[in-house]
Amino acid sequence: MTARLLPWLFVLVMAVGPLWLGDQYILYVLTSTGIFIIGAMSLNLLLGYTGQLSLGHIAFFGIGAYTSALLSLGFDLDLGGAEPFVLGPQPVWVAFLGGILVAALFGFLIGKLAFRVRGAYFVIVTISFAQVMRMVALNWVDLTEGPMALNNIPPLSVWLPWDGVIPLYRKEYNYLLVLAVAVVCFLVIQRLVQSRVGRALVALRENESLARSVGIDVTRYLVVATVIAAGMAGAAGGLYTHYIRIVDPDVFMFIYTVTMVIMVVTGGKGTLAGPIVGGLAFGILPEVLREVARPEVQWIIYGVAMIVVVFFLPQGIVPAVRNWFAGRRKRVAATALGLRKETSA
Repeated sequence: MTARLLPWLFVLVMAVGPLWLGDQYILYVLTSTGIFIIGAMSLNLLLGYTGQLSLGHIAFFGIGAYTSALLSLGFDLDLGGAEPFVLGPQPVWVAFLGGILVAALFGFLIGKLAFRVRGAYFVIVTISFAQVMRMVALNWVDLTEGPMALNNIPPLSVWLPWDGVIPLYRKEYNYLLVLAVAVVCFLVIQRLVQSRVGRALVALRENESLARSVGIDVTRYLVVATVIAAGMAGAAGGLYTHYIRIVDPDVFMFIYTVTMVIMVVTGGKGTLAGPIVGGLAFGILPEVLREVARPEVQWIIYGVAMIVVVFFLPQGIVPAVRNWFAGRRKRVAATALGLRKETSA
């Protein structure tokens, strides 16, 4: 019972604690970290549960960001006809959902193509896809404004009974929105990995040949995982673009994928809580170090911390803590059993 309530207690603390502190900078750091934790959770669905390392995962994040920005701002596109295609500004939530759907569509296309290969070839395909998307965003100036960036992107809005429809300019509202989306993504992933699909994904990760031999459609399940992961990454990108309110081709930078991989691996890949723990640890650490160390020293400490976690906790923080508690319970049970035997004797 306690184990079931613990995640909801954590959500409650995360919802109330930062708002109670009232520090705008802390809210900004937690909101930005939360957006990348959503991206890390989506990457964990591929890396942790299927064993497929996608080093181009930031492409889906960027596609969600650009699609949501373009739909909310409106755009015109010359398709070679007499009149250009013109789309006026759409409601922000329509734009946000559009970003998720387009990212998921690209996830389907890349999944059908990339999962024909495995290992290093799959990694190369995903990296190449991210770089292609970055070049498109950089050079298709008529649509994306290229290096000049899309700006003045409207924030997301919500309807409140006492205020009506209000745009989410305040950091408190954006923080709670990111937290709500993160909870929804967590529940979707939890339901997925505990279903028949999740068991099939784990079977593919452990032994693909054996999974094939028992009738599991490998490509189908991998594509399903990619579509869901891409959609969630697109949601994170949409949150990012409506929170920062500006998006440029740097959103496709490789370092962002590396950041997500760090969150997943250090927290514990293949665990539900791993990306959250790793994301909070290595998302907030740079901000903590900023107050006590020079920039060059900060990255050294960051790298050393990563090496220490990977070296001493190779399975990640969450599995290590879980194993420690399991071992402790076994020792307590063994001690209690020994005492009962001595008493009975």
